Amino acid sequence: NYRERITSDYQVMLGKPVIKDTRLTVELLLRKLSEGAVIMDLLNVSFLKEEDVLAALMYASDVLANEEVIYLNAA
Repeated sequence: NYRERITSDYQVMLGKPVIKDTRLTVELLLRKLSEGAVIMDLLNVSFLKEEDVLAALMYASDVLANEEVIYLNAA
């Protein structure tokens, strides 16, 4: 359950979702993965656990799954 590992607080990183008890944002982890890093790379340079990285991926997929798209009629 990503809710146990991801938190959002306006006093930490301006409310961006972060790994609990860190200042590492979900956005940063996703960006590093999209640039070619693998989970082991992230674990080797920080104190993260594999479950933290997987929680970030699950959080991102849930946000996208619940995203609403509004189409404006340009006519």
